Amino acid sequence: MSPTGYTEDALVEQPAIALLAELGWETVNAYGEFDQGASTLGRETRAEVILTARLRPALRRLNPGAPPEAIDQAIEELTRDRSRMSMAAANREVYQLLKKGARVPLPDPEGDGETVEVVRVVDWDVPANNDFLLCSQLWVTGEMHTRRADLVGFVNGLPLLFIELKAAHRRLETAFTGNLRDYKDTIPQVFWPNGLIILSNGSQSRAGSVTAGWEHFAEWKRVGSESEAGRVSLETIKKVPFTFLYQAVTTDDFVLYLANHAKGAAYPAVNAEDFENADVLVASNQLLSSFDDKALPMAFLTHRLKAANTTLRRTRDLLLPRLISGEADVSELDIAVPEEALK
Repeated sequence: MSPTGYTEDALVEQPAIALLAELGWETVNAYGEFDQGASTLGRETRAEVILTARLRPALRRLNPGAPPEAIDQAIEELTRDRSRMSMAAANREVYQLLKKGARVPLPDPEGDGETVEVVRVVDWDVPANNDFLLCSQLWVTGEMHTRRADLVGFVNGLPLLFIELKAAHRRLETAFTGNLRDYKDTIPQVFWPNGLIILSNGSQSRAGSVTAGWEHFAEWKRVGSESEAGRVSLETIKKVPFTFLYQAVTTDDFVLYLANHAKGAAYPAVNAEDFENADVLVASNQLLSSFDDKALPMAFLTHRLKAANTTLRRTRDLLLPRLISGEADVSELDIAVPEEALK
């Protein structure tokens, strides 16, 4: 693995994106959304946080009998400015629209009064009827500042999921104190429809709401049901830290296992199934976390030094022939040479 393989993107963000893709989310990198002029997501500006290009067809699909004006009014209600409201009040108001649907008044075709049309926003009974889009590196502009969110999950065009990621060697709490707080102040509109916030560094993950303090962000321990044993991490909301897996699969015993399962005469190789069927002894989550805290900084340092060595080797290979041929003249350079190097 190259030195760049130990970045937050490679170790945390890409596995998170892959995990959600496995769950059926469409994924898109939104970093260059406006590079060609028009937004690839259908936004007019970076200040917009609701993707009406996805919301409108979703509402039409969920409400096949609703007249166009009802869909228009529902979109207007979902997208209206709530900046004068508190974060909690704005979030509560949108929550009611998500839960109960948007109630929009329409002229009564049989009289002079009005009727109320309830426009469903989310299909809570059949999840597959909804539209799931995960955007990475999404730029959002507030009143004064622009921020880039790691991952934002849109359900029917509404940003219901917000995921803030940190490098695996960083303390998870910094995702809350150093990033989430700032986002709430600078781009509050992205949290008005929010239903869930996830903070993760790959090996540790916590989930909470827009109004929760750090102490109320909880570990998400169960995948299938409440009856299963608790497990803490990004698959439960990645399973084992990369540092531990790397050490486990480079031991003499594991290498011998791979050698015994390699197939092919000219170029013996193992397949993915051999890896999946291998037995690896895994410690408790507490020990894994402690191991990761100590091992990951050393892994980063090792690969930074390898990168530095690679740069030095390339510089040597470039300059040495020129020095030998006389093409490069360093006779007038003032270079301090340690005395011990001259002995």
